[in-house]
Amino acid sequence: MLSPATNPALLSPFHLAFPVHDLAAARAFYGELLGCPEGRSSEDWVDFNFYGHQIVAHLAPGETGPAQRNAVDGHGVPVRHFGIVLPMPEWEALAERLKARGIAFVIEPYTRFKGQPGEQATMFFLDPSGNALEIKAFADITRLFAR
Repeated sequence: MLSPATNPALLSPFHLAFPVHDLAAARAFYGELLGCPEGRSSEDWVDFNFYGHQIVAHLAPGETGPAQRNAVDGHGVPVRHFGIVLPMPEWEALAERLKARGIAFVIEPYTRFKGQPGEQATMFFLDPSGNALEIKAFADITRLFAR
């Protein structure tokens, strides 16, 4: 039987809701900087097409703030984060665009776990409300869950 675990082409879009302190800042960051088309919205929330997935920025200033960090490959990785796995050329283009726009990285773009089964390109940065995003890529996407 085919499932998303055995055939990534069958993956369903995920839905993620997260807090922001300012919807205009969220629109500028996700819509303009990351290029995520806007979907429905109200006075309290706005949804975005995040690479085919639905993310929803909810106005909740009291819920925003820094996340705890854990050590991974010698870096302090924000525990609470979300992101996407992109094809390597798209990851490289996004990294360059973010650098050109002066984004302050939590973890600069680099290759993690070099020479190991899980080798991947990764970068971490924050949205204006302090939500951490990780964007990663694999030279060989079939190694996504490699041990």
